[in-house]
Amino acid sequence: MHASQRPKTGGPPGTWDVLVIGGGLIGLVTAWRAARRGLRTALADPSPGGGATRVAAGMLAPVTELHYGEQALLALNLASARRYPAFTAELEEASGQDTGYRACGTLAVALDADDRAYLRELHQLQLRCGLDAQWLTGRECRRLEPMLAPGVQGGLRVDGDHQTDPRRLALALLTACERAGVDILRQRAVGLLTAGDRATGALLEDGSRVTAGQTVLAAGSHSERLAGVPAEVLPPVRPVKGQLLRLRVPGPYRPFLSRTVRAVVRGVPVYLVPRENGELVVGATTEELGFDTTVTAGGVYQLLRDAHELVPGITELPLVETCAGLRPGSPDNGPLLGPTALPGLHLATGHYRNGVLLTPLTGEVLADVLTGGRVPDEALPFSPTRFTPALQEQSA
Repeated sequence: MHASQRPKTGGPPGTWDVLVIGGGLIGLVTAWRAARRGLRTALADPSPGGGATRVAAGMLAPVTELHYGEQALLALNLASARRYPAFTAELEEASGQDTGYRACGTLAVALDADDRAYLRELHQLQLRCGLDAQWLTGRECRRLEPMLAPGVQGGLRVDGDHQTDPRRLALALLTACERAGVDILRQRAVGLLTAGDRATGALLEDGSRVTAGQTVLAAGSHSERLAGVPAEVLPPVRPVKGQLLRLRVPGPYRPFLSRTVRAVVRGVPVYLVPRENGELVVGATTEELGFDTTVTAGGVYQLLRDAHELVPGITELPLVETCAGLRPGSPDNGPLLGPTALPGLHLATGHYRNGVLLTPLTGEVLADVLTGGRVPDEALPFSPTRFTPALQEQSA
């Protein structure tokens, strides 16, 4: 739906139905979906598509990312993964751009006996959850991916865990937003505006005031830093640093890998994500260092060392980029989606390691809420109010 097709609300100039604070994948998809529902929408971010989006690897891996105690998050992740093919097709049509989505599958492998035991336990958990994962011997793993190290002792083949390219996805979402009539305000929001007991918009870095009927805070790891948000609704989101490498596979070496390959090396996860354009993404460290985004020699060394043990030939490839970003972590590793206790303020943050995967579902959830609908069942466990003690007691 183009701007000329959108119904207008008749509000005064400088006011919007919805203001989205933050222009990563989550903010962009929220703004796009809101505009497609006919809401006059603005998005505030000095560089939309930047931040953690530019560092994410783009794995869509609800099955191989399964962790004990995260069954509710698994249901949310699976629901979003099911939406990805249709979401990609709709977005590519709306933007006229390719997003790099690949239904190539994932192979998780073990390099020693301890890793093999861990993967066996994970496989049992996956089966108990009704997931589709196939156990392979080391020889079968190497038959699928000949570049794997000879010592691989076994692995899990998960054909349903796919990938996309977050940078291309962000560009497509930004274009789709612009075509849908979203007003892109290239300023940082520094404070929440309130009137009485309701959120009414935001104060921007240049001093301008943006008023809106509803405000969505989708600023990733910076969501907790917005001034003016009452303490009882401030999202408990922290930055979790991740360093990542990008290598290039020269033409004669392609295909270097046919699918995403991941492992746990000495207790530390590592993954390799091959793009169709010859890029190979290697990630990612997990560091609790506040808002530090320095690329360190130690981080690069760790990633190359572990990736080399997994795929020895990687050291022959050109290293073209090193980068670091900040995942928005929450106390239970789940996102905060939907209305807060402050009328007019909604959250779409705290996605931690699943931001790319949860992009389609997050857009739908927020669009439903912003147009007066109810939160879908799979998203109910991730209400922002679960971290508000007074509201927890009321619902008990």
